[in-house]
Amino acid sequence: MRALVISGGGSKGAYAGGVAEYLIKERGIHYDMFTGSSTGALLAPLLAAGEIDHAREVYTNVTQKDIFSAHPFIIKKKDGIYKSRINHFGVIKMFMKGKKTFGESFALRDLIKRTFTEDHYNRIRKAGTRVVIAVSNFSCNVVEHKYLRDCTYNEFAEWIWISANFVPFMSLVIKDGQEYADGGFGSFIPIQEAIDAGATEMDVIILTPRNKVIKKIPSRNAFSLLMSSLDFMLSQIARDEKYIGLLESLHHKIKIRYFHTPRVLTDNSLCFDPEQMKHWWEEGKAFARKRFENRIGVSF
Repeated sequence: MRALVISGGGSKGAYAGGVAEYLIKERGIHYDMFTGSSTGALLAPLLAAGEIDHAREVYTNVTQKDIFSAHPFIIKKKDGIYKSRINHFGVIKMFMKGKKTFGESFALRDLIKRTFTEDHYNRIRKAGTRVVIAVSNFSCNVVEHKYLRDCTYNEFAEWIWISANFVPFMSLVIKDGQEYADGGFGSFIPIQEAIDAGATEMDVIILTPRNKVIKKIPSRNAFSLLMSSLDFMLSQIARDEKYIGLLESLHHKIKIRYFHTPRVLTDNSLCFDPEQMKHWWEEGKAFARKRFENRIGVSF
């Protein structure tokens, strides 16, 4: 069984979409399983339904207002550089309402229902393709993997939304009396689930650079410090999962190809700019094509 695994990464998911487009459309690779966390959970069902062009349309036109119903920060672009700061007024409003997060993402939930339709869901079920997404259960301190085949359309659409909720900037979801959030907190790259499901060949798209030391600018305020802390945590989770996957693949003789980003794409993956994301999509496709043309790490 061949699986496509996509990591978390917010707006950087556009880059993963470009890589996936090359693998599926230009290389003609057929995947029996699609699994992802966070932005990977958003991409996986669309790719499984064969909706690559539709996924590109969504990822290259999405804006902040399509994601946030309550904006946790203010983003400004100057000389091609994005700078963000906390939306103090918005955060105060959230606290006055008794909310637990700085922002809310109900707009993203609506976007998912518009872009991943019941027809897509039925098509995937009929084809028998496995689609699996990771969510973090904060109440039980466990990662849960949700299979499309085990859910109704509405249930799975909600799990997709939950998997992409990067708290405390997005919604914390209470479901069945338990708190759920972004799958990347527990499984940034759900390689292990693909192995456990029986995958023998895997293409893994990881939205961070490979083995590069990244020197960041000092934190400017509490907001940027929190972002840096979360980014550090997710980077360590990603590294650990990658090496666990390598060890598992050697033990079980599983073939894995990794596709990293060649550079740091952004220091704020919650900034959704259509122009930037169009560039990332094309960059991902070009990078994957170059790897195959040069035969760099593409043979199983």
